Amino acid sequence: MGDTPAIKIAALDEEDLAVISAHLQDAVFAVGDLRWMKKTNKLSVVANRYVHFGNTSDTGERRLCGVQISRVRRVSARNITMSDETAIVSLLAMTFTPGDQAPEGTIELSFAGGGAVRVDVECIEMAMADLSAAWPARARPDHDTEHNANAKDATE
Repeated sequence: MGDTPAIKIAALDEEDLAVISAHLQDAVFAVGDLRWMKKTNKLSVVANRYVHFGNTSDTGERRLCGVQISRVRRVSARNITMSDETAIVSLLAMTFTPGDQAPEGTIELSFAGGGAVRVDVECIEMAMADLSAAWPARARPDHDTEHNANAKDATE
């Protein structure tokens, strides 16, 4: 394993955000690993991301990665119990909706099962970096099956 190189990328606009979103599709993490640091206006998460690009094995591979969103004003959740820190979520996509005054807006993290986290930001300022070597995934993510089964499998 470990055929794919580690990545380290930043996002400063919607196009960049789409690139990070593509790399994080099917990333899984415990709700408790999503941290909003109000004093520094940052939101961070450590997740197990599925490597979609350059991955040639039958089941694929995963990597531990860190994500940080800066210039955060407010965080809210829908259909996710933030107090259930051991609940596993599977990220589907991240999108940006511009606010009334550019460059402000909302970054929405959409999860399998219909949950979402909305992050109101002054502007898009995000970084993502792989933190570990790759390891074999137990299975390829399958969007046609129950998300909890995929999330549980991916964290092992």
